[in-house]
Amino acid sequence: MPDTAARPAPSQALKDLCRPLAMALARAGHDAEIRALHPMADTGLAHHHVWLAREQIDWVARLPKQSQMRLDPAANLDYQAACFERASQGGHAPSLHGILPPGPALPRGGLLVSAIRGHQARLPDDLPAIAEALASFHVLDVPGAEARPPLLSPADPWVAMLGEVRDQASFLDQAELAIVAYRLIEAELDALPERLPPGPDAEPRLISFDAHPGNFLITESGRAVLVDLEKCRYGLPGFDLAHASLYTSTTWDIHSRAVLTAAEVAAFYRHWIAASGFAGDAATLLACRRAMWLWSLTWCAKWRVSHLRAQDAHARGEDWSTELSDKALIAHVRNRVDHYLSVAAIEHVREEFRALASALAVDIPR
Repeated sequence: MPDTAARPAPSQALKDLCRPLAMALARAGHDAEIRALHPMADTGLAHHHVWLAREQIDWVARLPKQSQMRLDPAANLDYQAACFERASQGGHAPSLHGILPPGPALPRGGLLVSAIRGHQARLPDDLPAIAEALASFHVLDVPGAEARPPLLSPADPWVAMLGEVRDQASFLDQAELAIVAYRLIEAELDALPERLPPGPDAEPRLISFDAHPGNFLITESGRAVLVDLEKCRYGLPGFDLAHASLYTSTTWDIHSRAVLTAAEVAAFYRHWIAASGFAGDAATLLACRRAMWLWSLTWCAKWRVSHLRAQDAHARGEDWSTELSDKALIAHVRNRVDHYLSVAAIEHVREEFRALASALAVDIPR
């Protein structure tokens, strides 16, 4: 079970979820061995979590607040179920045990997955374990195109990523950015290449696409487990490596917060190369890193524009409304968004890129 000493207590709204969850568990026939339901603190914008104490192996119920993939409730559960089923084959993600269909008690339904006991990632010490966890997804065999749905599997993952970044960048004009910050982001967007050089790092693999350190738990044996899986796709491993080690990721979660040096990031990449057996092209990895950073920045702009909207009463698709989450969580997200969109934070990451490019040119020669 995650460390809870420093985490806020569950809100009344979370506690109120237990009754409809119990009804849904009974309706789906998953209530036989459950001894108690323990709501967990509200720490994410996409799910509520309830720890299910069972006679044998404990489970966690993941109850969606929204779909970051813009899917209706049933399709969202099917997508997330596929994420857990496929990623868990590598041994570094929870196993899937059941689906709670959408219904009157739980309009968006829920997933039942293995509960993981462990502590939040501590950086930089746990970076090697995180590299091994990511490699466990990336080395899995990629099925034929007909077997990849419902997971996203674009014909060209790089072009698809550019499309996502540019789609989110449409919110920049409404995000009330400082003019210097706006111009810096525009310059970085213009610097993204239209194509990547061919090679193993430009070929699609199973990736999590949400690999920031706050989504990992470290077990007593030192194994990193990625516990939040809802955006998996067949894409480029460099996106995961970036999301796990960018400044905008390592300073997101208060419990795993760290500012990494270029040497520490380069060592993380080296460990992943050793664990995965992939060659590691420096130019491709850096391009993926810049794209993932810009995806994060443009998401921040999108959230800043979208979060004050009223909750969707019909529980459909994507919904960033603050009404869905605890006030403390929203305050934390607002703080991070404001910081990452500041000139100081943007310049910090730009300087990190320059230092990392030098380090990777030595550590990962072309």
